[in-house]
Amino acid sequence: MTIDVQMLNEFVLVGSAVLLLAILAVRLSSRAGLPSLLVYLLMGVLLGESFIGVPFEDAMLAQVISFGALAIILAEGGLTTSWRETRPVLRLGLSLATVGTLVSITVVAVGAHYVLGLPWELAVLLGAVCSPTDAAAVFSVLRVVPLPRRVTSALEAESGFNDAPTVVLVTLISTGAVGDHHPGVVGLIVLGQLALGIGVGLAAGFGGAWLMRRVALPTAGLYPLAVLSIALLGYGSAAVLEGSGFAAVYVAALVLGNSELPHRAATRSFAEGVAWLSQIGLFVVLGLLLSPGTITLETVGLALAAGLLLTLVARPVSVAVSALLQPMPWRELSFMSWAGLRGAVPIVLTTIPLSQGVEGAERLFDLVFVMVVVFTVVTAPSLPLVARLLRVARRSEPRDLEVETAPLERIAADLLQVTISPVSRLHGVEVGELRLPPGASVSLVVRDGASLVPQGSTSLRHGDELLVVTPRKVRERTEARLRQVSRGGRLAQWLQDDERPEG
Repeated sequence: MTIDVQMLNEFVLVGSAVLLLAILAVRLSSRAGLPSLLVYLLMGVLLGESFIGVPFEDAMLAQVISFGALAIILAEGGLTTSWRETRPVLRLGLSLATVGTLVSITVVAVGAHYVLGLPWELAVLLGAVCSPTDAAAVFSVLRVVPLPRRVTSALEAESGFNDAPTVVLVTLISTGAVGDHHPGVVGLIVLGQLALGIGVGLAAGFGGAWLMRRVALPTAGLYPLAVLSIALLGYGSAAVLEGSGFAAVYVAALVLGNSELPHRAATRSFAEGVAWLSQIGLFVVLGLLLSPGTITLETVGLALAAGLLLTLVARPVSVAVSALLQPMPWRELSFMSWAGLRGAVPIVLTTIPLSQGVEGAERLFDLVFVMVVVFTVVTAPSLPLVARLLRVARRSEPRDLEVETAPLERIAADLLQVTISPVSRLHGVEVGELRLPPGASVSLVVRDGASLVPQGSTSLRHGDELLVVTPRKVRERTEARLRQVSRGGRLAQWLQDDERPEG
């Protein structure tokens, strides 16, 4: 097909309009507590043949676009994940991504075969594609729910790592390679590709960080491009070496995001914008691939049954088994069982058997699509309520903002934005009574829409927003002190035992 200037103009017109609508939809979905993927999937369906009439049936092209988008989404997740907060729960995150995924696949496959009557191949594929949590959904939803950091970090680590083994497994099943090997050999192949991907990611991350600290680029705008390119270099290198590209890109980005690099704030903002663009493209393409006319009542019934099996049986069992390696309070484990958000990843994984021509793959795609939409609508908005009912929600947590770091004048400091909630005992406390660690200070108070520079005698009130500047080396102590005064008032001790940071 020949592309001329007129076609380019039309593409730019339609593409920019769709992109603008998708960006505006972010506010709507965030206010409703829903991942934006639902809006984007709907936009793709409306653009498809059944409504507006855009033809798209190329499963292989959809798989290629999806894999590229997932790589960028995982890169953004790694760049914005704090290693300090993830390290104490890394064992649990990796356990959920490997052992938990295997347990979930087994439970869903057995249930889908014996209860739902699916053939073994489709039953195992259903378990494999539905078991991983979705990084985009987890990163976007959980970061606005006030949870203990170990819970959020464990779920983010799980979603960052569990794509890798499931992509390998689904590919092996779809190509028929599983039947050619003993299950133990298949397990070793999966673990080998995962280990190779992690190794390549570590090399790309540390090597890239070393390079970025020593190369002075002519303009600040090139630093974000360079960092994202290094993370994607890890993906490509691991994939060419037949390792896990998804593990490599997440690990490389995790190392880069926690290294002292020039223009870290600009880099993370750029990565976040590119990740949003990738999500929009990914979900719209998956929506285009769906043919609503092929969805029957039987498909909807199977999707609901499979979703209940996954949510109420497979996920709790997988979390319980994974927690054997790193025990946590039962309330937090219960919340993690409910918070296993499935988003685009299960739908993306179904494009693998679809592109390989596996018998029944179209039925599997429709079933997974319906299941993801229905259970995302049910699960995501309920997370704040479930957190409160299980008493794992927290109030008045400091929210991180990054300080721009100049390439020749690095400032190892962070800016915390703290909102004083209606139940916080910070109300009435004077700024001087906070007794923050040396070097940390309250630089600005925003009250009733106006800003003021506080003095030591300035009293804090409910609804105030504080901007706290803290050296990075005492940031953990600063956050702990703010939480302590918020709960205990001005007479709170400097650092109680139950407030000591993990690790």
